[in-house]
This record gives sequence, C-alpha cells and structure tokens, in this order.
Amino acid sequence: MEPSGSGGPVALGDLLAVRGLGLVPVIDERRDDPLRWVATSELPDPAPFLEGGEVLLSTGLETAGWRREWDGYVRRLAAAGVVAIGLGVGLTHAHSPAELVRACRRHGVDLFEVPRETAFVRISRAAAALLQRQEDAATRAALAAQRALTQAALREDEPGALLAEVARIGQVAVVVDAEGRPVLGPVGERADLLDQEALAAAVVRMRPQGLRAAQGLTTPAGSVAVHPLGVRGRPGRYLAVGFAGRVTEQQRASVATAVILLSLAEERRRAGRESDRRLRSRAVELLVAGDLRTATLLLGSASGRQGRLPRRATVVRVAGAAAQLDDALERLEAAGALAAVSEGAAPELVVVVRAAEAVELASSFAGESLRVGIGEASAAAGLAESHRTAGDALALTTPDARIVAWEDGVRRGVLSLLDDRRAAAFGAAYLAPLADDPALLDTLQAFLRHHGSLLRVADDLQVHRNTVRHRVSRIEQLLGRSLADPQVRVDAWVALQSRAVVGSMPPP
Repeated sequence: MEPSGSGGPVALGDLLAVRGLGLVPVIDERRDDPLRWVATSELPDPAPFLEGGEVLLSTGLETAGWRREWDGYVRRLAAAGVVAIGLGVGLTHAHSPAELVRACRRHGVDLFEVPRETAFVRISRAAAALLQRQEDAATRAALAAQRALTQAALREDEPGALLAEVARIGQVAVVVDAEGRPVLGPVGERADLLDQEALAAAVVRMRPQGLRAAQGLTTPAGSVAVHPLGVRGRPGRYLAVGFAGRVTEQQRASVATAVILLSLAEERRRAGRESDRRLRSRAVELLVAGDLRTATLLLGSASGRQGRLPRRATVVRVAGAAAQLDDALERLEAAGALAAVSEGAAPELVVVVRAAEAVELASSFAGESLRVGIGEASAAAGLAESHRTAGDALALTTPDARIVAWEDGVRRGVLSLLDDRRAAAFGAAYLAPLADDPALLDTLQAFLRHHGSLLRVADDLQVHRNTVRHRVSRIEQLLGRSLADPQVRVDAWVALQSRAVVGSMPPP
C-alpha cells in the first residue's frame, strides 16, 4: 500500500491499513502521526534504545502479572517519542490488559493488537517497504520540483514564473526587499501563512549577517523559511516560503535550489540595475552641467522609467551619511525618480524631479537626519542654475531647519546667504564706533526703518527732531560715511541685523 499523500511522510495509519497483517487498533488517536521505524523489544524498559517516532512491538514476555507497572512502562515510552505499541496477543496476554489500555490513553500512546499468526518481521518488512516507497516518491518529487524550478528560471522575461514554482514547494512564496516589503508575490494558496509584520522584523534582524543568514519563523498557521538572495555584497531581497505542515528534507533541498536560482536572477537584475545607474548618474551630471542633448541620449538608452525628463523640473540636493544616501537612492530608483549620488569627500544625492513634487520629495527625507536643499524651478535646459541654487539652499540648512528651498532663502533676505560668524564679525566691526552709545544705535536703526524721515524717527524715539538731526550727524561723523549713500544704508542695515546673531551663537 502507498503511504498517505504524494511523497508525504509515512503515517501510522498506513501501516495499520496494510492488508494481510490483521492489525487491530485498540487506541487509535495518532494514526496521522509520521512513522520513522518499527522496533521490537521484550525489555521491561526499552526507552533508552529508541530515538522517537517508532512503533514498538512486544509479546509482553516480561510483563506477565504486571498491573501498576504498566503506567511507568508506557510513560517512559511516551517520553522517548514512541507513537504506538503493538502487542502480540495469544502468547503472554490473550488480549490487551486493561491497565495497559488505561496507561496508553493516559500518556497519549496508541495501542494495537498483533494476531498470533502475524510474525513481527512481516510488520517490519511492511514498514520498510512503505518507507522506501515514500523515499522514492519524495526523490521523484524533488527531482520534478528542481526541473520545474530550472525551466522557470530560464524564462527571464517572466520573473513570476520561478516564484510560482517555489510556491508549489510549500503553500506560498514571496520576495521582499530589505525592509520586508513585498516586491514579487505573494504567490500561492495560503497567503495567511505570511505574517507581514513578523517577516519584516525577521529581515531586519537578518540584514547585518549578510548572505549567510537564514531564519525560520513559526506562525499560528504553520512555518515560514526566510533566505537572503544574491551572490555578493549586501542582500537587497529575501525569499520567504510558507509551509502549512512539517517541512521535509526534500522540501528544504528544493528551497535551497530555488534560493540559488533566484540569487542568480537577482545578480542579473543587479548587473542591469548597476549599468542603468551608471548611465543615469552620468546623465544627471550632464544635466546639471547644462548638456541637455547628451543627457537625453543617455537616458534614452537606460531601461526603466527614467528615460523622459519633466518639462519643468527642480534639482534637489541631499546631504547625509553615505549609507543613508545609498538607501535613499534605491528607494528613489524603485519609484522611477531620476537621481544619482555624486562622488567625493562629501557625497550628495542629486535628484531631478518635477517642480510640483520637489517639496513633497524633500519632506520624505525629514525624519532621516538628512539635509535637503531645493533649487529654483526651471526648464530642463536650465537645470545647471537649479543645481547651483539647490547647493546654495543646502548650505543654509541647519540642525533645526533641515529643508531649505532657494525661494525661501531669497525671501529671508541677503543675511540668509551669509555665514553666521562672518555676519556677526562684520556687524561688530562696522558698528564698533557706535558701540558705546546705545542711543546712536537706536537712532540708526529707526533712521533706516523710516527711510531717512527725521520727523518719523523723532516720533518713533519720542525725542525732538533737532535731537535726531544731531544724532544722525554724529553717526555719519563716527562711521566716516554719509547715510544719504544707498550702499552705506545697506551695509548699516546688514550690520544692525547681524547684531542679534552674536548673542545666539555658541562659543567658538
């Protein structure tokens, strides 16, 4: 008789169902449990010689007269992992002793009777035949699975075909990225086996171990095997295969084959992606240098969605740790953005994006300790200027203001373009002749605020107009400049505005 299931493990019920053995179940609760072997022993305690998963055959030769002893005997066998006891009747015992039946029921061990005319060796041969047929079926199934996997892997234009074959090894399969988010699949009839949150947490734990990592997850519905994909470098994708029942060695071997084939496919994908990345990186360099024609030609030869430039675009420049920039670049590429990481001592992520999307893109980096400068919007031919202004905006960012748009910087005035310490030093030096007289400083500020109107300055300061005239004359004398000169007024205003920086600056 064939074992239950195609290529599945031999169960106790398969042995009980073999014709001609005449086995009679007494306690029949575990017939679906896998059977490893059939052992025969007349020892009063054979447990030390067993490995678990066996059926133990005995005539009870040493158990004549047993009553209370049956409980300890069965308890020890249960602890050793015995599935069932086969008691030969018609010799020591005419039928199963009541104490044995109660002990088996109490400790969860099945019990069946072997008629006197059935030799134990026939039961052993039947079990061996079942196990051999199961092993042959499993081997054929594994070879068929590997052949199907290999054929699916040859269909490079259908990445889902290979994953569908992987799903047939278990009940469901999915490929996820380095954050645990699905990028292919899930495929299979038992998507409920996948706990997305637990899978993402497992991938995060595995990442530091690189390609050597593998992990098994136990879920309420079954189990999930997780493997990194790739042959070199840091894995960017992981395969997860879900199983509803016990995982066999043949299934593990098939999953290992699938991991190899998917890793090769991942390597081909990476090679193509790296080639496209080099093209896009060079295209971005040309765009921000003003060579639109050559950049467009390069983008046209790259695969993916980055071949067409927006009609009106903005350059966004991002500064931060190299690893953060690389992660951000991968996400942007996956979303179809035109981006590249510039090389150098202080690398930057440079992104060309539709003008209307620049602020939203910048906001996506806000929680990642990155600093972002947004350039002015322009036509594709003017991206060199957008790149320059994005760099100026990036220079204005601070730990408290991580995102600065060039337009906002312009609205903040000329002081936003000056280094705080230099602005403070300029203000202190320019106003040094007036520093000992707060009244003169207040008058200068009011004079500039009211565009040189002595009457308004007098009203503002609550002093006589002649007093204002006298103070203005004194200011011009001390500065050695005339406040009628527009350049002097600009310099004086910048100096006054920069005074506030001195009190808020940390010590050098």
